[in-house]
Amino acid sequence: MQALRIIRDEHRSLAAVLHGMLHLVRDIRDRGARPDFSVLGAMLYYIDAFPERFHHPKEDRYLFKFLRARCSESHALLDRLEWEHGAGAVKIQLLAQTLARYQQGGEPEFGAFAAAVESFANLVWNHMRCEEQEILPLAEKHLLPEDWEAIDAAFAGHTDPLFGLEADHTYQQLFRRVVNLAPPSISLGLIRGAPAAPG
Repeated sequence: MQALRIIRDEHRSLAAVLHGMLHLVRDIRDRGARPDFSVLGAMLYYIDAFPERFHHPKEDRYLFKFLRARCSESHALLDRLEWEHGAGAVKIQLLAQTLARYQQGGEPEFGAFAAAVESFANLVWNHMRCEEQEILPLAEKHLLPEDWEAIDAAFAGHTDPLFGLEADHTYQQLFRRVVNLAPPSISLGLIRGAPAAPG
């Protein structure tokens, strides 16, 4: 069940970037810090590129598909999580729009951007919490060894060319770029990995 570790690791990476973005937003709001749009833009690009093009499709295509076939009690929950994958894409578009408006329009546009960041972060944390506390235990209980072989291969990057090792390397490089661009106080948290929900 190598996929379980990979999913949790990917959740930690995404959570770390979200914590970093929230930290920057709160510094701007509470301390009057100047916005660093290169860092915010890199974080937004990671949030868009990683879950939407890499993480969620693997969950939908492999983990959710196998669990849906083996466990009827998971159907309503899987329906909700798949809907949230789509809703997340819409919220990312809103984030991108509000960031662009903030960058071009200045201070009057900050409130909408800050609200979009917090709304998206809450959606993602609740989503990841549900996956880790409800879906993964159901998967451990109901999936068969041959299911896990296919899921592990997909999450390790060996099954689908769309999610090959080259893609994995690309996202690792992108995460490193976000870490390198962020101020030291945020970079350390990104490297260590932030919790999946605010503590």
